[in-house]
Amino acid sequence: MQILDYSLILAGYLFGSVSSAIIICKLMRLPDPRTQGSNNPGATNVLRFGGKKAAAIVLLGDMAKGVIPILVARLAGADALVLAVVGFAAFIGHLYPVFFGFRGGKGVATAFGVFATLNWQVGLALIGTWLLIAKVFKISSLAALTAAVLTPLYLWWLSGEQYWVSMSIIMSAILIWRHRSNIQKLLSGKEDSIGTDVDES
Repeated sequence: MQILDYSLILAGYLFGSVSSAIIICKLMRLPDPRTQGSNNPGATNVLRFGGKKAAAIVLLGDMAKGVIPILVARLAGADALVLAVVGFAAFIGHLYPVFFGFRGGKGVATAFGVFATLNWQVGLALIGTWLLIAKVFKISSLAALTAAVLTPLYLWWLSGEQYWVSMSIIMSAILIWRHRSNIQKLLSGKEDSIGTDVDES
């Protein structure tokens, strides 16, 4: 890697560290999401106390944190390995933001932004998977977890880029770990359905 590559990776992490939920809530005079509901600075938690408009803006902001670093890296001529590391850095920035005490969200929207920008077909496959599971089971966390498990397969099938597949395996494992409380609720039959869940993104 060259100096430019390391700069792109650092920039990806710093960009991912900008918490959309905290900033949007402050601008819209809403409570700090870290003190409300699930205390998770993500779109689903904001939806509970801030409404659909605020949650939609947060969702777009979190997705952009995965999209923009990849686009910038591509414009800079980054290869597949650097793109994978930049995407991972942005994802880690969302989970552990240096600007907000390393207390971030669960990473679903940012991860989606990364994967969809690496390969738009994978993005469509993930959207389709989420919508199908959400429609059938009406549980947001189950839809997100299913999409996370299938992401490496989609990337392998639709892109064939080994670096991206390897990166997605690590990111998917982290996503599953970050949703461990949701998994416990799913196993006990206590997970909230869509419209009432509070800590998904």
